[in-house]
Amino acid sequence: MRYKNYTWPHNPRTYEISYRRGMAVHKVPLGRYYMREMGMEHRVLRGEGEFAGPGAYEEFKKLASVFYEGTPGVLVHPVWQSSVAFFVGLSLTMEPSADYVAYSFEFWERCPGYDGEIKAVNDFGSPQTDGGSGGAQGERRTCIVGKGDTMWSIAARNGISLSRLIALNPQIANPNIIYVGDTVYLS
Repeated sequence: MRYKNYTWPHNPRTYEISYRRGMAVHKVPLGRYYMREMGMEHRVLRGEGEFAGPGAYEEFKKLASVFYEGTPGVLVHPVWQSSVAFFVGLSLTMEPSADYVAYSFEFWERCPGYDGEIKAVNDFGSPQTDGGSGGAQGERRTCIVGKGDTMWSIAARNGISLSRLIALNPQIANPNIIYVGDTVYLS
């Protein structure tokens, strides 16, 4: 196993890869609910290992120095496809000695397309004008619903109260159910 410039002398003893799918549950009238798939969440690689023999504690310190860097790097594991990940957890699981160290670790896969900086994006879900005529009412701002959007998230992202957003959009019969590609009016 390798992360950034650190290569394990031998692969960790155990590991677990977990995948999660985000789900949102919206209550609707008469005790019913609506579930919405919010997309794949980050993958997590957890495991345990040990360094044994002369220099075991020194080897653990090398691994810890990679953890302290705090930036993402390429993780290569025999079972997990190579990907960019954050090293988010490193723990001693017992009292270390000079010739034996037991530890646990955790990596989170970085979202593809995200480089660690917040940037303005012109994509579904971003405020944009509808190219109106600029008449007496001025331009009307709109938002195109993207994957995972809810009326609440659109309102919060654009600094509008949920009740105001619902009032601006009488064409949406049930505010609990909107679809990717729908147009939502922001003003």
